[in-house]
Amino acid sequence: MRKKQKYKREIEPDHLYNNPVVAKLINIVMIGGKKTTAERVVYGALENVKETSKKDPMELFDAAIRNISPLVELKSKRIGGANYQVPREVRGERRLALAFRWLITAAHAKKGKPMADKLAEEILLAAKNEGAAVKKKMDTHRMAEANKAFAHFSW
Repeated sequence: MRKKQKYKREIEPDHLYNNPVVAKLINIVMIGGKKTTAERVVYGALENVKETSKKDPMELFDAAIRNISPLVELKSKRIGGANYQVPREVRGERRLALAFRWLITAAHAKKGKPMADKLAEEILLAAKNEGAAVKKKMDTHRMAEANKAFAHFSW
């Protein structure tokens, strides 16, 4: 018997930038259902980006997400009693989810500032292809390159 079909919910674009990707980021930043707090953090971060760089924050945000998004990732596969790290291509939705996760984790890792400032700083660094989130992507790509020999185990 088949499982029930999953339907993809469309996320409404946010009200300030009219961008569904920003709305998705707000939903991921949100903790404990406090959406207004998450909106304040994300909009504050984008405002800080605008003030600091004197450029359009959406262009920098898009560049940052592009620079953080991984193209390949490693999946563990058990074959004949041994576990192999098999490199796999990342599909679009997961790519965005990983980019957001790494961005927020990198922002949380910084100490002593409000979350909006930390997130703005990480977005600016990622737009320049620097920072902890981009480093995480590079590490993932490096690991995938090292395990390219196991790519034939891909399923």
